[in-house]
Amino acid sequence: MPEPTPNAARIVVVGGGVLGTMHAYAARTRGFEVVHLEREAGPRGASVRNFGLIWVSGRAAGPELALAQRARDLWAQIGAQVPAVGFQPRGSLTVARTDAEFAVCERAANAPDADERGYELLDVEGVRKTNPALRGDLLGGLWCRRDASVEPRQVLGALRAHLSADPGYTYLPGRQAVELTDAHASGGPAVRDHTGAWHTGNLVVLTTGAALNGIGGEHLSAAPIRRVRLQMMQTEPLFEELTTAVADADSFRYYPAYRDAGLADLAPQRPIAAEHGMQLLMVQRADGGLTIGDTHAYDEPFDFAVEEPPYDHLREVAEFLLGRTLPRVLRRWAGVYCETTDGSLYHRGAIRPGVIAVTAPGGRGMTCSPAIAEEAFEAFELQRLGV
Repeated sequence: MPEPTPNAARIVVVGGGVLGTMHAYAARTRGFEVVHLEREAGPRGASVRNFGLIWVSGRAAGPELALAQRARDLWAQIGAQVPAVGFQPRGSLTVARTDAEFAVCERAANAPDADERGYELLDVEGVRKTNPALRGDLLGGLWCRRDASVEPRQVLGALRAHLSADPGYTYLPGRQAVELTDAHASGGPAVRDHTGAWHTGNLVVLTTGAALNGIGGEHLSAAPIRRVRLQMMQTEPLFEELTTAVADADSFRYYPAYRDAGLADLAPQRPIAAEHGMQLLMVQRADGGLTIGDTHAYDEPFDFAVEEPPYDHLREVAEFLLGRTLPRVLRRWAGVYCETTDGSLYHRGAIRPGVIAVTAPGGRGMTCSPAIAEEAFEAFELQRLGV
C-alpha cells in the first residue's frame, strides 16, 4: 500500500461488510487515507452469510459481465496479495440431469461470448473427470473456468488485518454512525458516531448493506431497492475434494446469461423449489465442509425462523449429485441482502455533497465488490479533477 501524503484525500467508510471493506481497500490502493467505521464488533450481515462465490458464468452480457470480469481479475490480485482471503480459481459446473437441461448447457456453450466466460460443454465422462466427487446419474454439464471462490468468514478479517498494518488505515469497530454533515467545522463532509466523535474527510462512503433506515435512511428508503432473504447451510467436512463449485439446472432460471438458452423447454420446478425460489449452489470450504443453498424471499416482513422443507430439498438434490449421503449439517442460517428494482447493477447515489451511498448489488455483492469500489473512486478522482 502507498504511504499517505499530506495532500492525499481522506475517505471515511461507514460499514464493515464486503462493499465497505473493498472501498477501504480500493481507497488505500490509491493512496488515500481511510477511516473505517463498523457498528458491530465484527460484520454479521450478508457478507459473511453467503457462498463466497466469484460468479462470472451467469452474468448478463454487457455491463454486468464486464463488471464481473473486472472483479474476477481484481480478486485474483487480492488473493495473491492477501492469501488468507482463500481465493480459489476452481471454476464451476452446472450439471444436467435431463435432455432439456443438457440442451441449455449446449446452447450456452455455443453462445458468442462462451469463450469470454470460460464455458465448455462436458458429457458425463467429462463431468466426472473434472469433478470426480459428482457420482450421480447425470447427462453432462456446463463448465465455467472463470468462476472462483473465497472464504466468506475469512475475507473481511484478512483484508482488515492487511490494511491495519498500514499507517494510512484506521478501523473503528463498535461505532454506530448517527449524523452526517457536508460542511463540518474541520472542513469537508463528516460523520459523527454514537460516542460523539466526528470523522471528517473529502468523501464519506455509506455501505450499510441491508439497513435501509438509519443514517442514510431518507435517501435509501426512496431509492429503487428491495430486500431479499435467503436460507443456507454448512456441513461437516466431506473428506473428499469438490474440485469445482456446483450448481443444479434450477440455477439457469435465476441467472440472466441463460435467458435465451431454451429455458421454456425445461420441466417446471418441483413445488417446494418454486415456492421458495430455489436453486442449488454448493461450494467446499477450506475445512472440507460444504456450503449449500439457497432460497429467495421478497415479501416483508421476513420470518425470524428458518424453514426445514427447503433444507430437505437441498439435501436431496446435493446427495443425488454426489451419489452419497451428506455429512452432518453443522449450521443453518438466514441472511438478508439488497438488490435494485430498476435494472441497475447496484445503487450508488449522492446523499449530500461529498457523501455517497453504495449498496444493493444483489447476489453480485461478493463477486463484484472490488470492481464496484474501483468505479466509485474512478468517479471521485474525476470529480476532484473537475472532469
